[in-house]
Amino acid sequence: MRAKNHLYTALQAIVADLDLEWPARTTIEPPKEKKFGDMAANIAMVLAKPAKRNPRELASLIAEKLIEDPMIDNVEIAGPGFLNITFSIDFWRSTVAIIDERGEGYGSIDQGKGKKVQVEYVSANPTGPLHIGHGRGAAVGDSLARLLRFAGYDVHTEYYINDAGRQMLILGQSVLFRARQIAGEDLPDPEDFYRGDYIKDIAKEVLEQHPDLLEKDDALEICREYALNQILDGIKKDLAEFRVEHQNWFSERSLVTAGAVEKTFNRLKEAGLAFEQDGALWFRTTEFGDDKDRVLRKSDGSLTYFASDIAYHDNKYDRGFELNVDIWGADHHGYVPRMRAAVEALGKPKDSFDVILIQLVNLLRNGEQIAMSTRAGQFDTLEEVVKDVGCDAARFMFLSRKSDSHLDFDLELVKQKSMDNPVYYVQYANARICSVLRKAAERGIAVPEKATPEILSAIKEDSELDLIKLLDQFEDVVDSAARQLAPHQISFYVQELASALHSFYANNPILNAKDENVIAARLCLLQSVSKVIRNGLNLVGVEAPESM
Repeated sequence: MRAKNHLYTALQAIVADLDLEWPARTTIEPPKEKKFGDMAANIAMVLAKPAKRNPRELASLIAEKLIEDPMIDNVEIAGPGFLNITFSIDFWRSTVAIIDERGEGYGSIDQGKGKKVQVEYVSANPTGPLHIGHGRGAAVGDSLARLLRFAGYDVHTEYYINDAGRQMLILGQSVLFRARQIAGEDLPDPEDFYRGDYIKDIAKEVLEQHPDLLEKDDALEICREYALNQILDGIKKDLAEFRVEHQNWFSERSLVTAGAVEKTFNRLKEAGLAFEQDGALWFRTTEFGDDKDRVLRKSDGSLTYFASDIAYHDNKYDRGFELNVDIWGADHHGYVPRMRAAVEALGKPKDSFDVILIQLVNLLRNGEQIAMSTRAGQFDTLEEVVKDVGCDAARFMFLSRKSDSHLDFDLELVKQKSMDNPVYYVQYANARICSVLRKAAERGIAVPEKATPEILSAIKEDSELDLIKLLDQFEDVVDSAARQLAPHQISFYVQELASALHSFYANNPILNAKDENVIAARLCLLQSVSKVIRNGLNLVGVEAPESM
């Protein structure tokens, strides 16, 4: 936030003038109570010992220098040496002008400084349509990518296609089995196979394209490949309609065929971190904090998922990514320590790899939970949910809580046009502002093209300043959300801003204000609120309609 940054810069200059080092334990933050000003700093207290001065005496010296700043209106010393700082009204007015000038760029920062980051998300097995749980991961991953780009990172998004494991064999067998049934064979359903109408549909299509399928020696491979491509096409279509686009689709099979897995095995062997035992190849993950060593290649020669995953992450580093963020379902939480061990074994920094876990979504319809099972074919697909409630409602709801918290998704609530519906609540705030601007034009009231100091000089009320101070926090929210890989913080913020806007609208006349200067200033303020709401909603992939 500008206020925090402004104070930080001013205090740094004062500390330098005192020929002292900036103390690491310095805190600069808004005070808990509004009556204590706009910002509070403990710098005099943490600087007292190296300065060899009494904290309150040092606080008084710092206060004298701070008050010389024309953007600072008042500095008070509290308790043993806390500094409570109040900024001038001109400082807050200028925030509106800055938002007006920066527009879509307001809130963007250079935290990342071009650091190359990969966000790998969704990566669902291509064995069936995406379900609601995948949708939450898609919303979190795409929003995180948007957020990190906004924060100055060079972000690349990727979908890892698990096309080399046992699940793909079962998929091929499931389609072939249905094809045999369609062809007239009387067969009981096996236990371990994928059900659902989509398998039947794929089987019908394969038979249409290959009438002699059941006579072919490679019938299973034909079914597997056809099903894989059809399901992947469906996944890409569903994601596109959900406003999610991966820059790269990476095949697990390509790693195996290119020899990347064996190459990784050799690296681990050379480092003394892989060993043979009972005919299997093991990885010494216990050396990196895992509770037991892990198998890479089984005694029958087949590879574990872990083996491919290590090679895959090795490949990510080879491509120059400095930070790799994986977004996984919460059921993979036990997998995190072994992947961290693998990253360390590859000689990469611990902080170059992070995992965001996505908790379960409890999908409710009329108060009743909907059971989901890909194998049984009983699930509400992402496509169905988006068609039912809309992309905006689905995306916003997925980000309405922390990703590692369970989420109750009420399909009826998000379709309501009421203030109880969080996405409607936020979108309506922007639509309400746009409505005011349209009414102004209808009444012949000029909407300022630019927020000038002359126009903004009419901003004087506490309610106006409170709204501006909340707008000033947006950059800080972006900074925090990006550092913590927590895009839900953006949705929390826009809800808070929408609430403040609705309250301001209800308690302050805008077009009916008695002073035309106040009308102009408040129109500028509302336009700034609209810009920030739009910027925030864009980060979570939600549109900001101008009318509702």
